[in-house]
Amino acid sequence: MIRYNVLFILLFIFATGYSQQKQLSREEYIQKYYKLAISEMERSGIPASITMAQGCWESQNGNSELATKGNNHFGIKCKSDWTGKRIYHDDDSKKECFRKYVHAEASYTDHTNFLMASSRYSFLFQLDPKDYVAWARGLKQAGYATDPIYAERLIKIIEDNKLFLYDEYGDNRQLAFIKQENQEPKKPLNTPMVQMNASHKIEMRNGLRTMVVEEGDTYESLTKMLKLKDWEIYTYNDFAKGKQPQKNEIIYLESKYRKADRKHKQHIADAGDTMHYIAQRYALRLKPLLRRNRMKQGDEPTEGQIIYLRNKKPRK
Repeated sequence: MIRYNVLFILLFIFATGYSQQKQLSREEYIQKYYKLAISEMERSGIPASITMAQGCWESQNGNSELATKGNNHFGIKCKSDWTGKRIYHDDDSKKECFRKYVHAEASYTDHTNFLMASSRYSFLFQLDPKDYVAWARGLKQAGYATDPIYAERLIKIIEDNKLFLYDEYGDNRQLAFIKQENQEPKKPLNTPMVQMNASHKIEMRNGLRTMVVEEGDTYESLTKMLKLKDWEIYTYNDFAKGKQPQKNEIIYLESKYRKADRKHKQHIADAGDTMHYIAQRYALRLKPLLRRNRMKQGDEPTEGQIIYLRNKKPRK
């Protein structure tokens, strides 16, 4: 019995130590998600430094319960218009309702949409998109958080980690290049959604036309609106006919690539990543991606697995 107790204690210590090792540092969190912040900056005009600082603080560098269990990196609560998945967490009150996402990218996309769609934040988009101090104070003024020193916290994170450098990044550094189409005359990136008629904007990601799914969209309604053939959206996004899109999901409106560009040779799978998610993230067709990695339909990567985006996976 003593031997089993000792074994149990050793296993517990190992598991505890392993769990602690899995905690992301702030630097690791920034390196993991800064490209998404830059991508959303190009779409909306929200400074990447602000998005990144909010993500760091609100998600505890990706280690909070909301982030790990609900992929919610910005502490956005359900609100009356939220019809997606939910997760309950103690905040200002017990068991408050927060939005739950399929993956982190959906959380970053929804954070942008949340700020752009609400009139209470509209004044922020009149600010200089590189003035992170004004943005931080504006978020506090608009009531994003009840913390009395919320603005100071964001500013400190930005300056300690030099996140303001990301506000200078050009399109060639992005994971997903986004560009507004049919904006004549061209409007500045920091124009609020309410002035852009932003519902169902066509955007460029990885050089292809895409759209962010809105509440109530179905593939049938999108196909009709975009004047596409019945099969096209399903085929372009590697979905079986009948599957419906989720709010804030990014869908492609034209055929994806067989392999990624030279900037993106490999992807290190994160916990919860699926091959479909990776294919969408890099604008790749799912079947060639599976073959490139010697995987079959239905196979999914394990955390830390290298997914080859351009070249064939080497044989063991």
